Amino acid sequence: MTISQAAPAAVKILIAGGFGVGKTTLVGAVSEVAPLRTEEFLTRASIGVDDLAGVGQKDTTTVALDFGRITVSPELVVYLFGTPGQERFWFMWNDLVNGALGGVVIADTRRLETSFASIDFFESRDIPFVVAINCFHGHNTRTADEIRAALDLDPHVPLLVGDVRERPFGRDVLLALVDHLMSLPVAAG
Repeated sequence: MTISQAAPAAVKILIAGGFGVGKTTLVGAVSEVAPLRTEEFLTRASIGVDDLAGVGQKDTTTVALDFGRITVSPELVVYLFGTPGQERFWFMWNDLVNGALGGVVIADTRRLETSFASIDFFESRDIPFVVAINCFHGHNTRTADEIRAALDLDPHVPLLVGDVRERPFGRDVLLALVDHLMSLPVAAG
């Protein structure tokens, strides 16, 4: 078998964040294939169970995962896995994170507290991550330093501000994660 016939190396990246912050949108914006989505309509069953504060007219939620793919080269493929944002589905994060090289936490400045669990998740597992501040319709009333302080982010964690609906911003977020991963010391072993 020649190198060109070998299966490409696969890199897995987890996209996390609270309900309605833009995880599904980011995966869809950067994926080269139609993303696999597991969105379902919110029903009365979620009343009193799911925190719908600040999500406006959103009427669907990811109940399992989002999946997308980016072919970097014939030798390298990036797989994106978006996590469900509703707390009742967080148990899936433990399975989705297996084999992940790194993560992206998407945050909404109108509801920064919804990103705390994602940050804690990656930090507690020593999984490198970047933070993407999603400015819906250009809405952002805080500086990057104010956001970093509010999230209590370590100084080395990259933080980007933009609109996840825009493919170039999504690309920049993923490249920031790659740069971050490459800047980390290699574990001895």
